[in-house]
Amino acid sequence: MGRFNLSNSYQAVVIGGSAGSFQGIVKILENIDPEFPLPIILSLHRLKHVRHGFVEALSIKSNKLVIEPYDKENIRKGTVYLAPANYHMSVELGKYFSLTTEEMMNNSRPAIDITLCTTAFAYRSKLVGILLSGANKDGGYGMKCIADKGGLTIVQDPDECMIDTMPKAALSMTNIDHVLKIQEIIDFLNELNKVCKS
Repeated sequence: MGRFNLSNSYQAVVIGGSAGSFQGIVKILENIDPEFPLPIILSLHRLKHVRHGFVEALSIKSNKLVIEPYDKENIRKGTVYLAPANYHMSVELGKYFSLTTEEMMNNSRPAIDITLCTTAFAYRSKLVGILLSGANKDGGYGMKCIADKGGLTIVQDPDECMIDTMPKAALSMTNIDHVLKIQEIIDFLNELNKVCKS
């Protein structure tokens, strides 16, 4: 079905982004099918001392519930999870979140690499990983982890990015399955939605 040759075996989507990614995330969340069945896990670089307003800004536009998970919270289908400000967010093998305040990685907390790599270990070939615009290399290694575990990988087209360092880092570290513009990522997710429901 469609251009992406998808299967219905995927169980989660993880998205990383930094500078220039917010509008892309908003566009994705406002155009995705409200009944998209998979959890969507967001790890975005945020101002560490600004704890309120980000979830609300996403929720205003989103077709789906957006929440910041608590430590040890189980991952539920159909929910959008946003890594809380100033916490690293890992996904454990039991499909629940772990939040820590360990040292920053890539000058960031949350670090996208941590979320992507741990989600890759938890979901392996049943994961879709997406990396958007950003100003540093955080997320590049995480996309390699996803690829190494057999997951499907997507980066935002560097030509469309406000800052292309992050997707280019991923492209330099591993073979990426798809290089897509934001509208094409939306089309991909809505096609995946149809496959998962078939």
